[in-house]
Amino acid sequence: MGVTTASAAPRAAARPQGNLWLRDRNWDLLFITFSVICVPLPYLVYLLLRDRFGVQDDVARNSVNAFVAIAVGGPHMMSTFLRTGLDSSFRARYPMLIRSSVIIPIIVVALAFLNLTLLLTVFFFWAALHVLHQVTYIVELYNRREQDSDEPARRSAVSLSARLVDYAVILTCLFPMAAYKISQGSFDIGVNDLTRVIPTFFQQTWFFVVMSGVFALALAAYVIKTVREIRGGYVHWPKTIFITLTVAVAFTMPALPNLDTAFQGLNTWHSFQYLALTFYIIKIRARYEDLRQSAPLVARAAEQANDSRGLYALSALMLVGSLVVFGVVYLLTGVFQPGSIGTADIANWRFDVAYYTAILSFLWIHYYHDHFLFTDFEALTPGRNR
Repeated sequence: MGVTTASAAPRAAARPQGNLWLRDRNWDLLFITFSVICVPLPYLVYLLLRDRFGVQDDVARNSVNAFVAIAVGGPHMMSTFLRTGLDSSFRARYPMLIRSSVIIPIIVVALAFLNLTLLLTVFFFWAALHVLHQVTYIVELYNRREQDSDEPARRSAVSLSARLVDYAVILTCLFPMAAYKISQGSFDIGVNDLTRVIPTFFQQTWFFVVMSGVFALALAAYVIKTVREIRGGYVHWPKTIFITLTVAVAFTMPALPNLDTAFQGLNTWHSFQYLALTFYIIKIRARYEDLRQSAPLVARAAEQANDSRGLYALSALMLVGSLVVFGVVYLLTGVFQPGSIGTADIANWRFDVAYYTAILSFLWIHYYHDHFLFTDFEALTPGRNR
């Protein structure tokens, strides 16, 4: 992710008061904000494969999904464990968080065998919550850059009311179009119709109207707040640009017909941001703390080069764990086969159960740990005791 060991922490330590960037302008724009250019790429490749090269729709869709998973999605998922499971100091401080994580694969396996559609429904909504939680976390990191300012106007930009407006527009932007599709009974992820397990109570027009109304109010409040900040000369441009792009992307993505691939675009941007932040935090810790003592494997990966290729390689290497789980579960599905599935569908059922178990077991632990990590708003502060 282009974070240098020699320069990352000193810059953080020497950051002058009033600098509103998380690290510096170039890093923020490249990895946090303008990496939004990644969002349309998966869908465009999918359309190119399907319409230009005549690739069958499911093959084109799954090819794009697989590439995103291997290139950024999988490494971003596994990079969480560089800060949690592979760090003995973290395990010692939060043993119950680590131990309780074992429950997640049990739930995933049970749902995969008993109700795959319900598993995917829970996955979709938890994934959406996780993405939005990361956005609010980044916004709060930006807020911490200016909350200690001596200027009254600057402090008002990070007041409770200002924060609530930002959070409101972020947390509601993804749902109007999704609510519309649910209200129409056509909320499909790949070949799976999630409305089969979504209560019919929500498959009504009122659901779309309510969600749209809530978002419209939040958006209006955000526009008014932003105009006031611009006129007052204290607008936080890095944060404002980031929120505006996020809201625009998250609002429009669910409107696309192929939600499976459409959300891969949002996942790519999300994963890119996550990898950059995670590697930057680890580099800071490697510079200012005894990371070799608590996480020797992570420390060696962080010190391999001036950039973060070592950390990326370690994160990608841990995907072998998913392959092992896939193989084990695939073998088990040959023994435990539900009688309700026809012979012709057994092969697809076995693959789906093994695939989603291998991916979601680790992905949901990643979500679980991140809901904790995303409360650490001092993670970019060098030298503090974690």
